Amino acid sequence: MSPYVAEFIGTFLLILLGNGVVANVLLTNTKGHGAGWIVITFGWGMAVFVAVFCVGDVSGAHINPAVTLGLAAAGVFSWDQVPGFVAAQMAGGVCGGVLVYLFYKDHYPLTGDAGLKLATFSTAPQVRGAGSNLFSEAIATFVLVFAVLSMATPQIVFGTEDEALASLSSGQIGLGAIGALPVGLLVFAIGLSLGGTTGYAINPARDLGPRIAHTLLPIPGKGDSDWGYSWIPVVGPIAGGILAGVAYLALGGPGSSS
Repeated sequence: MSPYVAEFIGTFLLILLGNGVVANVLLTNTKGHGAGWIVITFGWGMAVFVAVFCVGDVSGAHINPAVTLGLAAAGVFSWDQVPGFVAAQMAGGVCGGVLVYLFYKDHYPLTGDAGLKLATFSTAPQVRGAGSNLFSEAIATFVLVFAVLSMATPQIVFGTEDEALASLSSGQIGLGAIGALPVGLLVFAIGLSLGGTTGYAINPARDLGPRIAHTLLPIPGKGDSDWGYSWIPVVGPIAGGILAGVAYLALGGPGSSS
């Protein structure tokens, strides 16, 4: 399997299971209806666990353009591979969103609130404000990427800095570099602590891909796809991911000039 196919599959699984738990909690007459925020955040953590477990050994399991860009900014992932990884992640996000709809198709007509239907595809802020919403997404993604870089390094780097950089640049670093369960718990923690403002997209493919699916699918009473907000869960995570990579370099991580 090529790393690009792995990134598609990993992101597809992430969205299927992650947005699947949102649909199970929010849509009318599901078994999990009304189960609440803890179930959603735990479900997303387990979605990350499954996706990383499946493809981590192939691509490193970035499954997130913000992670890919953050690792490239840190000097531990090749910029040449970034476009292919991001394209695969976005395609996986769209396809995952489509399958969530097909899986829960019978429940969408029973759900009267168009906002709840959109929430099974993409995020929305609890209090709308471009500056604060952007800040929330950037900080939450910074925590994700910086934690991955910080926790991965002791596990996969031994020897000289040149050897460390060669190891990190091999393409195996990503969410999977700290193990499937630890990164699932990391995302669970981010959701519990930092998810209350915007729903913690922390991943452009997680938000934009399914939002595209929402726009294209014939969902009964779906309402607007909220494209006016859509740039925030793209720009915020990218900014946070790159900032985390730069901060990691500044602190002397492998790939820095220090």
